[in-house]
Amino acid sequence: MNRYDRHIRLEGFGIEKQEMLQSAAVLVVGAGGLGVPVLQYLTAMGVGRIGIAEEDTVSITNLQRQVIYTVADEGKPKIDAAIARLEQLNPETVFVPHPQYLSTANALDIIGAYDIVIDCSDNFGTRYLINDACVILGKPFVYGSIFRYEGQVSVLNHNGSGTYRCLFPNRVMRPIVTMSVYWVSFPALSAATRLPRP
Repeated sequence: MNRYDRHIRLEGFGIEKQEMLQSAAVLVVGAGGLGVPVLQYLTAMGVGRIGIAEEDTVSITNLQRQVIYTVADEGKPKIDAAIARLEQLNPETVFVPHPQYLSTANALDIIGAYDIVIDCSDNFGTRYLINDACVILGKPFVYGSIFRYEGQVSVLNHNGSGTYRCLFPNRVMRPIVTMSVYWVSFPALSAATRLPRP
């Protein structure tokens, strides 16, 4: 627990909340510009099991914002390169690779194994798919998206809250955006530990 000393010292957090994090299972969909730092923070904070759904490979154009990857990773599957780095950051976290994109054929099976889903995808179809699977399975869904300098984040389908379809009942054709990675990671922390959100 020494690794998490700064968490444990926080008033209202303590060992009990840290143990809740260690027993949590979180699925991160996408290991790109938003997914990479979310994965780094979740790993560093001690989430016990993290699933990563990603089928893409590392491109040189990823490196200025997807800071977990290096030049040596170019052409390699993102999921393999990410897990290799994340295991160095925290060997206590178990990583589960899902080297495929979510689809109607696999979403329920993949999402069903996790407590919380964090959407770091870059397309609306995947967001609606995650939303619908989470509604069917009764899972909270942290929605985040980035576009240029703007952003937004929401926790959906949690404790009676609305869903992505409540927020966007019609398929959105304009960019929807999410801000700081911290604000994407914190709702997952809050949902996993039942901490109040600021």
